[in-house]
Amino acid sequence: MNNIYTLAESGTNKSGQKHLIVNGNGSDLNNNKALKGRAKRKIITQSLMLRLIDIAKEDGEPELEKAFWNTYYCQQNIITADGKLYGNYCKNRFCTICCSIRKADIINRYLPTIQKWEDPHFVTITVKSCKEHQLEAYIKSLKGTFKKIINKYKKQDQRGKGKKLIGIKSLESNFNPERRTYNPHFHIIVANREMADIIVAEWYSRSKKGYVSLKAQKTEKIWNLENALVEIIKYGSKIFTEPDLKKRAKETTTTQVYAKALYNIFKAIKGARIFDRFGFDLPERNIEKPQVKLLSHFEEWEYNIDTTDWVNVYTTEVLTGYKIPSPLIALLTNNINDSID
Repeated sequence: MNNIYTLAESGTNKSGQKHLIVNGNGSDLNNNKALKGRAKRKIITQSLMLRLIDIAKEDGEPELEKAFWNTYYCQQNIITADGKLYGNYCKNRFCTICCSIRKADIINRYLPTIQKWEDPHFVTITVKSCKEHQLEAYIKSLKGTFKKIINKYKKQDQRGKGKKLIGIKSLESNFNPERRTYNPHFHIIVANREMADIIVAEWYSRSKKGYVSLKAQKTEKIWNLENALVEIIKYGSKIFTEPDLKKRAKETTTTQVYAKALYNIFKAIKGARIFDRFGFDLPERNIEKPQVKLLSHFEEWEYNIDTTDWVNVYTTEVLTGYKIPSPLIALLTNNINDSID
Protein backbone atom coordinates (compact mmCIF):
# COMPACT_ATOMS: atom_id res chain seq x y z
CA MET A 1 0.00 0.00 0.00
CA ASN A 2 1.14 3.52 -0.66
CA ASN A 3 1.65 5.54 2.49
CA ILE A 4 0.03 8.90 3.04
CA TYR A 5 2.73 11.34 2.14
CA THR A 6 3.17 14.80 3.58
CA LEU A 7 5.27 17.51 2.03
CA ALA A 8 7.01 20.37 3.78
CA GLU A 9 9.52 22.93 2.62
CA SER A 10 12.68 23.19 4.69
CA GLY A 11 14.81 25.94 3.29
CA THR A 12 16.67 26.76 0.09
CA ASN A 13 19.95 25.35 -1.15
CA LYS A 14 22.79 27.33 -2.69
CA SER A 15 21.57 26.80 -6.23
CA GLY A 16 18.21 28.29 -5.34
CA GLN A 17 16.28 25.03 -5.34
CA LYS A 18 14.21 24.42 -2.24
CA HIS A 19 14.81 21.48 0.00
CA LEU A 20 11.76 19.37 0.66
CA ILE A 21 10.89 16.92 3.40
CA VAL A 22 8.74 13.95 2.36
CA ASN A 23 7.25 11.26 4.59
CA GLY A 24 6.60 7.85 3.12
CA ASN A 25 8.09 5.34 0.73
CA GLY A 26 6.57 6.90 -2.37
CA SER A 27 4.88 5.31 -5.40
CA ASP A 28 6.83 3.65 -8.21
CA LEU A 29 7.34 6.27 -10.89
CA ASN A 30 8.37 3.63 -13.43
CA ASN A 31 4.97 1.90 -13.42
CA ASN A 32 3.42 4.01 -16.16
CA LYS A 33 0.34 1.81 -16.45
CA ALA A 34 -0.49 2.46 -12.80
CA LEU A 35 0.20 6.17 -13.24
CA LYS A 36 -2.18 6.38 -16.21
CA GLY A 37 -4.79 4.58 -14.14
CA ARG A 38 -4.33 7.18 -11.44
CA ALA A 39 -4.73 9.97 -14.01
CA LYS A 40 -7.98 8.39 -15.19
CA ARG A 41 -9.32 8.11 -11.64
CA LYS A 42 -8.28 11.70 -10.98
CA ILE A 43 -10.32 13.14 -13.88
CA ILE A 44 -13.36 11.02 -12.98
CA THR A 45 -13.17 12.04 -9.33
CA GLN A 46 -12.52 15.71 -10.01
CA SER A 47 -15.37 15.99 -12.52
CA LEU A 48 -17.79 14.32 -10.13
CA MET A 49 -16.69 16.33 -7.10
CA LEU A 50 -17.56 19.62 -8.80
CA ARG A 51 -21.16 18.40 -9.16
CA LEU A 52 -21.29 17.05 -5.60
CA ILE A 53 -19.91 20.32 -4.22
CA ASP A 54 -22.75 22.25 -5.84
CA ILE A 55 -25.33 19.78 -4.50
CA ALA A 56 -23.90 19.93 -0.96
CA LYS A 57 -23.88 23.72 -1.08
CA GLU A 58 -27.51 23.77 -2.18
CA ASP A 59 -28.42 21.23 0.51
CA GLY A 60 -26.76 23.29 3.25
CA GLU A 61 -24.17 20.63 4.15
CA PRO A 62 -20.87 22.52 4.69
CA GLU A 63 -19.15 19.45 6.19
CA LEU A 64 -19.80 17.37 3.08
CA GLU A 65 -18.94 20.32 0.85
CA LYS A 66 -15.56 20.60 2.57
CA ALA A 67 -14.96 16.86 2.23
CA PHE A 68 -15.76 17.00 -1.48
CA TRP A 69 -13.31 19.88 -1.94
CA ASN A 70 -10.62 17.89 -0.11
CA THR A 71 -11.19 15.03 -2.53
CA TYR A 72 -11.15 17.41 -5.50
CA TYR A 73 -7.62 18.47 -4.49
CA CYS A 74 -6.41 14.95 -3.65
CA GLN A 75 -3.06 14.43 -5.41
CA GLN A 76 -3.40 17.87 -6.99
CA ASN A 77 0.28 18.68 -6.40
CA ILE A 78 2.89 15.96 -6.40
CA ILE A 79 6.65 15.62 -6.16
CA THR A 80 8.87 13.19 -8.06
CA ALA A 81 12.42 12.27 -7.12
CA ASP A 82 14.69 9.23 -7.49
CA GLY A 83 12.04 7.19 -9.32
CA LYS A 84 9.38 7.84 -6.67
CA LEU A 85 6.20 9.94 -6.53
CA TYR A 86 5.05 11.74 -3.38
CA GLY A 87 1.83 13.58 -2.61
CA ASN A 88 -1.00 14.03 -0.13
CA TYR A 89 -4.13 11.84 -0.05
CA CYS A 90 -7.59 12.87 1.12
CA LYS A 91 -8.50 9.32 2.32
CA ASN A 92 -12.20 9.95 1.65
CA ARG A 93 -14.46 7.02 0.69
CA PHE A 94 -15.72 8.80 -2.42
CA CYS A 95 -12.21 9.35 -3.82
CA THR A 96 -11.45 6.78 -6.52
CA ILE A 97 -7.70 7.27 -6.06
CA CYS A 98 -7.77 6.61 -2.32
CA CYS A 99 -10.27 3.76 -2.72
CA SER A 100 -7.94 2.07 -5.19
CA ILE A 101 -5.10 2.24 -2.68
CA ARG A 102 -7.37 1.04 0.12
CA LYS A 103 -8.50 -1.88 -2.02
CA ALA A 104 -4.92 -3.05 -2.52
CA ASP A 105 -4.23 -2.75 1.20
CA ILE A 106 -7.32 -4.75 2.19
CA ILE A 107 -6.49 -7.51 -0.29
CA ASN A 108 -2.94 -7.76 1.06
CA ARG A 109 -4.16 -7.88 4.65
CA TYR A 110 -7.20 -10.14 4.37
CA LEU A 111 -6.54 -12.57 1.53
CA PRO A 112 -3.97 -14.70 3.43
CA THR A 113 -6.50 -15.17 6.25
CA ILE A 114 -9.60 -16.02 4.23
CA GLN A 115 -7.58 -18.43 2.11
CA LYS A 116 -7.37 -20.59 5.24
CA TRP A 117 -11.16 -20.80 5.63
CA GLU A 118 -12.54 -24.28 4.96
CA ASP A 119 -15.43 -23.47 2.61
CA PRO A 120 -15.86 -19.70 2.05
CA HIS A 121 -19.25 -18.51 0.83
CA PHE A 122 -20.48 -15.18 -0.53
CA VAL A 123 -23.68 -13.83 0.98
CA THR A 124 -25.84 -10.85 0.02
CA ILE A 125 -28.53 -9.69 2.44
CA THR A 126 -30.82 -6.85 1.55
CA VAL A 127 -34.14 -5.16 2.19
CA LYS A 128 -36.77 -3.85 -0.18
CA SER A 129 -35.92 -0.68 -2.04
CA CYS A 130 -36.68 2.65 -0.42
CA LYS A 131 -37.07 6.32 -1.24
CA GLU A 132 -34.47 8.99 -0.53
CA HIS A 133 -36.03 10.12 2.76
CA GLN A 134 -36.00 6.51 4.06
CA LEU A 135 -32.43 5.63 3.11
CA GLU A 136 -30.63 6.67 6.29
CA ALA A 137 -33.16 4.84 8.50
CA TYR A 138 -32.95 1.72 6.35
CA ILE A 139 -29.17 1.69 6.61
CA LYS A 140 -29.34 2.15 10.38
CA SER A 141 -31.78 -0.76 10.65
CA LEU A 142 -29.63 -2.90 8.36
CA LYS A 143 -26.58 -2.36 10.54
CA GLY A 144 -28.46 -2.83 13.80
CA THR A 145 -30.06 -6.11 12.77
CA PHE A 146 -26.79 -7.55 11.52
CA LYS A 147 -25.04 -6.59 14.76
CA LYS A 148 -27.70 -8.44 16.78
CA ILE A 149 -27.15 -11.58 14.70
CA ILE A 150 -23.37 -11.48 15.21
CA ASN A 151 -23.71 -10.79 18.95
CA LYS A 152 -26.17 -13.68 19.42
CA TYR A 153 -23.74 -16.25 18.06
CA LYS A 154 -20.77 -14.65 19.76
CA LYS A 155 -22.50 -15.09 23.14
CA GLN A 156 -23.46 -18.67 22.30
CA ASP A 157 -19.83 -19.41 21.50
CA GLN A 158 -18.70 -17.86 24.79
CA ARG A 159 -21.15 -20.11 26.64
CA GLY A 160 -19.96 -23.17 24.75
CA LYS A 161 -23.35 -23.67 23.11
CA GLY A 162 -22.54 -22.81 19.51
CA LYS A 163 -20.08 -21.35 17.07
CA LYS A 164 -19.52 -17.68 16.46
CA LEU A 165 -19.90 -16.32 12.96
CA ILE A 166 -16.68 -15.47 11.15
CA GLY A 167 -16.46 -13.22 8.12
CA ILE A 168 -16.07 -9.81 6.52
CA LYS A 169 -18.78 -7.49 5.27
CA SER A 170 -19.26 -4.29 3.31
CA LEU A 171 -22.18 -1.88 3.15
CA GLU A 172 -23.37 -0.70 -0.24
CA SER A 173 -26.36 0.97 -1.82
CA ASN A 174 -27.52 0.95 -5.43
CA PHE A 175 -29.76 3.48 -7.14
CA ASN A 176 -32.55 2.52 -9.54
CA PRO A 177 -33.09 5.47 -11.92
CA GLU A 178 -36.34 4.01 -13.29
CA ARG A 179 -38.05 3.76 -9.92
CA ARG A 180 -35.93 6.43 -8.22
CA THR A 181 -35.29 4.11 -5.32
CA TYR A 182 -32.29 2.96 -3.32
CA ASN A 183 -31.28 -0.56 -2.35
CA PRO A 184 -28.99 -0.73 0.71
CA HIS A 185 -27.42 -4.16 1.30
CA PHE A 186 -24.50 -6.07 2.77
CA HIS A 187 -22.00 -8.13 0.81
CA ILE A 188 -20.48 -10.75 3.11
CA ILE A 189 -17.83 -13.46 2.94
CA VAL A 190 -18.12 -16.13 5.65
CA ALA A 191 -15.96 -19.14 6.51
CA ASN A 192 -18.42 -21.86 5.45
CA ARG A 193 -21.89 -22.69 4.11
CA GLU A 194 -23.39 -23.24 7.57
CA MET A 195 -22.60 -19.67 8.57
CA ALA A 196 -24.01 -18.36 5.31
CA ASP A 197 -27.30 -20.20 5.87
CA ILE A 198 -27.49 -18.98 9.48
CA ILE A 199 -27.08 -15.34 8.45
CA VAL A 200 -29.75 -15.55 5.75
CA ALA A 201 -32.20 -17.38 8.04
CA GLU A 202 -31.63 -14.98 10.94
CA TRP A 203 -31.87 -11.99 8.65
CA TYR A 204 -35.19 -13.11 7.22
CA SER A 205 -36.71 -14.06 10.59
CA ARG A 206 -35.71 -10.80 12.25
CA SER A 207 -36.90 -8.51 9.46
CA LYS A 208 -40.28 -6.82 9.46
CA LYS A 209 -42.82 -8.66 7.34
CA GLY A 210 -42.99 -7.27 3.82
CA TYR A 211 -39.59 -5.58 3.99
CA VAL A 212 -37.47 -8.60 3.07
CA SER A 213 -37.92 -11.17 0.32
CA LEU A 214 -36.24 -14.51 0.94
CA LYS A 215 -35.57 -14.84 -2.81
CA ALA A 216 -33.59 -11.58 -2.78
CA GLN A 217 -31.05 -12.97 -0.31
CA LYS A 218 -28.21 -14.77 -2.06
CA THR A 219 -25.70 -17.42 -1.01
CA GLU A 220 -23.05 -18.94 -3.26
CA LYS A 221 -19.83 -20.87 -2.92
CA ILE A 222 -16.69 -18.86 -3.66
CA TRP A 223 -14.39 -20.27 -6.31
CA ASN A 224 -12.10 -17.25 -6.69
CA LEU A 225 -11.32 -15.65 -3.34
CA GLU A 226 -9.50 -12.61 -4.69
CA ASN A 227 -12.37 -11.73 -7.05
CA ALA A 228 -14.85 -12.16 -4.21
CA LEU A 229 -12.76 -9.91 -1.96
CA VAL A 230 -12.63 -7.25 -4.66
CA GLU A 231 -16.45 -7.44 -4.88
CA ILE A 232 -16.62 -6.88 -1.13
CA ILE A 233 -14.46 -3.75 -1.30
CA LYS A 234 -16.77 -1.07 -2.61
CA TYR A 235 -17.03 2.67 -2.45
CA GLY A 236 -20.42 2.34 -0.74
CA SER A 237 -22.20 3.04 -4.02
CA LYS A 238 -21.98 2.28 -7.71
CA ILE A 239 -20.82 5.36 -9.61
CA PHE A 240 -21.86 4.25 -13.08
CA THR A 241 -25.51 3.29 -13.69
CA GLU A 242 -27.11 2.02 -16.88
CA PRO A 243 -30.49 3.68 -17.56
CA ASP A 244 -32.11 0.40 -18.63
CA LEU A 245 -30.33 -1.60 -15.88
CA LYS A 246 -29.47 -4.33 -18.40
CA LYS A 247 -26.23 -3.18 -19.98
CA ARG A 248 -23.06 -3.43 -17.96
CA ALA A 249 -20.51 -1.39 -19.94
CA LYS A 250 -18.76 1.14 -17.74
CA GLU A 251 -18.04 3.80 -20.32
CA THR A 252 -20.63 4.06 -23.05
CA THR A 253 -22.73 6.89 -24.36
CA THR A 254 -25.75 5.42 -22.51
CA THR A 255 -24.07 5.22 -19.11
CA GLN A 256 -25.30 7.77 -16.60
CA VAL A 257 -23.76 9.14 -13.43
CA TYR A 258 -26.54 10.18 -11.07
CA ALA A 259 -24.71 12.76 -8.96
CA LYS A 260 -27.71 13.64 -6.79
CA ALA A 261 -28.35 9.97 -6.03
CA LEU A 262 -24.68 9.47 -5.18
CA TYR A 263 -24.83 12.49 -2.91
CA ASN A 264 -27.86 11.04 -1.11
CA ILE A 265 -26.00 7.75 -0.58
CA PHE A 266 -22.83 9.45 0.66
CA LYS A 267 -24.91 11.58 3.02
CA ALA A 268 -26.78 8.55 4.37
CA ILE A 269 -23.59 6.55 5.06
CA LYS A 270 -21.63 9.49 6.46
CA GLY A 271 -19.79 8.28 9.55
CA ALA A 272 -20.76 4.64 9.01
CA ARG A 273 -18.15 1.91 8.82
CA ILE A 274 -18.37 0.59 5.26
CA PHE A 275 -15.99 -2.36 5.52
CA ASP A 276 -15.50 -4.47 8.64
CA ARG A 277 -14.67 -7.95 9.92
CA PHE A 278 -16.46 -10.02 12.55
CA GLY A 279 -15.57 -13.06 14.62
CA PHE A 280 -11.80 -12.99 14.07
CA ASP A 281 -8.70 -10.85 14.36
CA LEU A 282 -6.03 -10.32 11.77
CA PRO A 283 -2.47 -11.34 12.58
CA GLU A 284 -0.45 -8.49 13.96
CA ARG A 285 1.67 -6.84 11.33
CA ASN A 286 4.82 -4.86 11.66
CA ILE A 287 3.98 -1.34 10.61
CA GLU A 288 7.07 0.40 9.42
CA LYS A 289 7.43 4.02 10.36
CA PRO A 290 7.15 6.23 7.28
CA GLN A 291 10.52 7.15 5.97
CA VAL A 292 11.49 10.79 6.25
CA LYS A 293 13.61 12.08 3.40
CA LEU A 294 15.13 15.44 2.64
CA LEU A 295 15.07 16.04 -1.09
CA SER A 296 17.30 18.55 -2.79
CA HIS A 297 16.71 17.44 -6.38
CA PHE A 298 13.09 16.93 -7.33
CA GLU A 299 10.40 17.85 -9.83
CA GLU A 300 7.12 19.55 -8.96
CA TRP A 301 3.88 18.75 -10.79
CA GLU A 302 0.35 20.13 -10.68
CA TYR A 303 -2.73 18.38 -12.03
CA ASN A 304 -4.40 20.14 -14.95
CA ILE A 305 -8.00 19.13 -15.61
CA ASP A 306 -7.75 20.36 -19.21
CA THR A 307 -4.84 18.08 -20.07
CA THR A 308 -6.06 15.32 -17.69
CA ASP A 309 -2.49 14.91 -16.51
CA TRP A 310 0.07 16.36 -14.10
CA VAL A 311 2.10 19.13 -15.69
CA ASN A 312 5.58 20.17 -14.61
CA VAL A 313 5.27 23.56 -12.89
CA TYR A 314 8.38 24.87 -14.69
CA THR A 315 7.93 23.27 -18.11
CA THR A 316 5.09 21.99 -20.29
CA GLU A 317 6.10 18.36 -19.72
CA VAL A 318 3.31 15.99 -18.66
CA LEU A 319 3.87 13.18 -16.19
CA THR A 320 1.91 10.15 -17.44
CA GLY A 321 0.96 10.82 -21.06
CA TYR A 322 -2.61 9.72 -20.31
CA LYS A 323 -5.07 10.53 -23.08
CA ILE A 324 -8.68 10.47 -22.01
CA PRO A 325 -10.75 8.32 -24.43
CA SER A 326 -13.64 9.99 -26.24
CA PRO A 327 -16.36 7.83 -24.60
CA LEU A 328 -15.18 8.94 -21.15
CA ILE A 329 -15.07 12.56 -22.30
CA ALA A 330 -18.66 12.25 -23.47
CA LEU A 331 -19.71 10.62 -20.22
CA LEU A 332 -18.12 13.24 -17.97
CA THR A 333 -19.30 16.10 -20.18
CA ASN A 334 -22.85 15.04 -20.97
CA ASN A 335 -23.88 12.13 -18.77
CA ILE A 336 -23.46 13.35 -15.20
CA ASN A 337 -27.06 13.84 -14.16
CA ASP A 338 -27.62 16.31 -11.32
CA SER A 339 -31.26 15.32 -10.92
CA ILE A 340 -33.08 12.08 -10.15
CA ASP A 341 -36.44 13.44 -11.27
